Amino acid sequence: MKILTLNTHAWMETDQLQKIEHLADFIREQQFDVIALQEVNQSKEEEALSACDLERFFRAEPDTVVRQDNYAFVLLQKLGIPYYWTWIPVHTGFEKYDEGLAILTLTPVIDAFSEYVSVIRDYENYRTRKIVGVKAEAGGEETWFVSGHFGWWNDEVEPFRGQWDAAQAKLDTLKALPVFIMGDFNNVAEIRHEGYDYVAQKGWNDLYASASFKDDGATVTKAIKGWDENEGKLRIDYIFSNRPLQAKSCHVVMNGIRGAVVSDHFGVAAEL
Repeated sequence: MKILTLNTHAWMETDQLQKIEHLADFIREQQFDVIALQEVNQSKEEEALSACDLERFFRAEPDTVVRQDNYAFVLLQKLGIPYYWTWIPVHTGFEKYDEGLAILTLTPVIDAFSEYVSVIRDYENYRTRKIVGVKAEAGGEETWFVSGHFGWWNDEVEPFRGQWDAAQAKLDTLKALPVFIMGDFNNVAEIRHEGYDYVAQKGWNDLYASASFKDDGATVTKAIKGWDENEGKLRIDYIFSNRPLQAKSCHVVMNGIRGAVVSDHFGVAAEL
């Protein structure tokens, strides 16, 4: 099984369509079973997609409107691979987008959910956060795959700890099955006693840490929004499992070495 997670920084990149082509090329080459995406934007004023366009779309939220420039939808058109998928809006992004989370799976989606993890639930507030999950068959058994984009450990209004506690409460209801949660956690792995350690203490296993083959793991290497003063290498994007699995490999991708750079984050790809 191959899994990819990527914060796409959708529609905020220069040469965005070319970068979507690069990402599509990489996905076709690697044939990922499951893909989790964050910062999946669509223009608020764009036309809605038809029911025909959404034949393989599974609604995690009943009233979701998916628009024609939804980044995940555009990526799927470039891919030409019949992935099943879901997408939810989380909050207004960059003043003009519905910013959300998406998951793509090669096998049909059996069930899906969305859940707030922030106390704030104001759609115009970027601190509003959710997770989205799908149940699909993978590796011969039903498995939950969850995508999230969390806040920062020291945020004075919406600290990571409270968001993870809310996420954990939902994930605990799924634990009869294998669960993978992945995405942009906005917490650096090397900083002790903060978000990374807090997740690990709850019994979650970092596939990068267990992998037989891996690289330095850094997914952000420059100053970006939320890490405005950054000058180093940050490992803040993860794939966690609720079971003690050892990955065959876990590598940073879409970083100019394994795949072209397509976002202000690099992706993480794991093979089990």
